[in-house]
Amino acid sequence: MSERQNPNTMTLPKRDSQYHTYGDYLIWSRESGDELIDGTAYVKEPPSPTVPHQAIAFELARQIGDALEDTHWRVVVAPLDVCLPKSTEPDEQVDTVVQPDVLITGDPGPGRRDERRIRGAPDWLAEVASPRTARYDQNVKIPVYERAGVREVWLVKPASLKVTIYRLEKGCYGRPTVREMKGQTKLTAVPGVIVNWDRVVARCL
Repeated sequence: MSERQNPNTMTLPKRDSQYHTYGDYLIWSRESGDELIDGTAYVKEPPSPTVPHQAIAFELARQIGDALEDTHWRVVVAPLDVCLPKSTEPDEQVDTVVQPDVLITGDPGPGRRDERRIRGAPDWLAEVASPRTARYDQNVKIPVYERAGVREVWLVKPASLKVTIYRLEKGCYGRPTVREMKGQTKLTAVPGVIVNWDRVVARCL
């Protein structure tokens, strides 16, 4: 069984053994670090994100934001709740809520975005993995993003200076592309965006 599929490699602690919805989450969640996956609450405990983690997220958002200036696309960085409903259930009944490090969303449509949350799958997102979260990001969150219909996910790994790219094809993620954080990579889900990895790496070293 691959690392992505093995549930025994999850690393983030659970808040408790109860089933939660977004209505519950709004009562007890902190500004950042808490997520719901199919009703299970996961919490990211201290320490806070590292300088390389934050620098990479910032540089990705900066480059993408510059490329998408004066377009209808919006770049958002964590912390922001992303509610991923399974059907048409109201927000308070949604049981999957995540906080990707960086995301891109197009015209949200009525009721899809407010001050606290975005409802529905982003078009593109990046998770900057740390040693504490890498397995959780890969094993737990990637399947959730696939189910929700996120068209492109980048799992950025500062420790190895590699990025794993998942692209949705016919409703599923095919074999991911793994590449070194060198040169440039073009986003496929959002037109007109190319990430310069040399600038990203220079920020985190």
